[in-house]
Amino acid sequence: MNIYKNITNWLELRAFAPTYAGWVLMGVAVCYFGSAVNTMVGWLYVISGVSFALLAVSAFLPPRSLLGLVVKRRPIPPVTVGDDLTVEIEIHNHKQNPVTLLQVTDILPFVLAKPVSQAIEIIPAKDSYLWVYYQPTQRRGVYRWQTVELGTGAPWGLFWCRRQRDCTARAIVYPTVLSLTSCPLVDEMGEDDSQRGDPRGRPLQLATTGLVRSLRPYRIGDPTRLIHWRTSARYGELRVRELEVITDGQDIIIALDTAANWEQEQFEQAVIAAASLYFYAQKQQLQVQLWTAATGLVKGDRTILETLAATNPLEDPSTVPDTYPLIWLTQNSITLSSLPLGSRWVLWENTSSPSPQAIVNRDYPGIILQNEQELQLQLQKPLN
Repeated sequence: MNIYKNITNWLELRAFAPTYAGWVLMGVAVCYFGSAVNTMVGWLYVISGVSFALLAVSAFLPPRSLLGLVVKRRPIPPVTVGDDLTVEIEIHNHKQNPVTLLQVTDILPFVLAKPVSQAIEIIPAKDSYLWVYYQPTQRRGVYRWQTVELGTGAPWGLFWCRRQRDCTARAIVYPTVLSLTSCPLVDEMGEDDSQRGDPRGRPLQLATTGLVRSLRPYRIGDPTRLIHWRTSARYGELRVRELEVITDGQDIIIALDTAANWEQEQFEQAVIAAASLYFYAQKQQLQVQLWTAATGLVKGDRTILETLAATNPLEDPSTVPDTYPLIWLTQNSITLSSLPLGSRWVLWENTSSPSPQAIVNRDYPGIILQNEQELQLQLQKPLN
């Protein structure tokens, strides 16, 4: 059976292959011709001759009808996981005659979906047909494919042929971004600024405003990152830090440990966490960048989303930046012992190892995520 399928597939792509109706007509024509030879009856020769002529014309027309068709693909807008990709394909008929009974198949990568097909009744002469379909997404990623197949059995469906056209596609599926109302990981990054100098070894240069000068009651409109949570808990009301402006060392780097060996489900959570922390920090008007082992430091909303869509575990390791505080996302607790000054961390439990995580950086607070709890709630809870 596999040999038959391979032969049929080869014939359809390079020439033509008979359909079931074609095989039946071919058998009938042979039978009539055999009967005519045995009986020498003229009308049997006529029937067999007409049948063979019909088969010959049916084999010649399908490949010819696919000539002159040009396939073009419009750019695919990026989407977030769970949304549908909008795929638009234009088939241009440059011939003087219309093309009828055409089947178009977009050969999607198997990790995204099965091939998608569309039947087209007619494309008028010197005209085009726009095929739009919507492909659901379930996983983030950067998907590439380049083949569109045109198939037809016109006009009588006795023979079928297919021709492939190169039509490059690139679809980007961004990770989910959680809506965080608060995030101590980001909000408390600057709390110890008054106790440290610049992380690059130089003292901070102060303007007339900058370091923590005093604490005052919270007023509507104050950024939540300025809330001093420990003092607020002590007084029973929100207290906000009044700052003097620090002219250096205010950048935050969200670093995803992509050089490590992750469990797949937890790595997907880490990517979601990185995207969510980035946009939360931007909402708090902080200067924030993303670091991965493959790309190094990147910034800009679209660049960061594309980086997170394409990233995978076990990337080639590179030097982790130590010029600014990090929010370090990892599954390897050993890496927490060498974080830059003022950093925070998020640690995923290793479910494949029954022993608890042994090494935790006690110098800087962080979060140990529990697999059975919701990620969004855990990113908003107080630091350990």
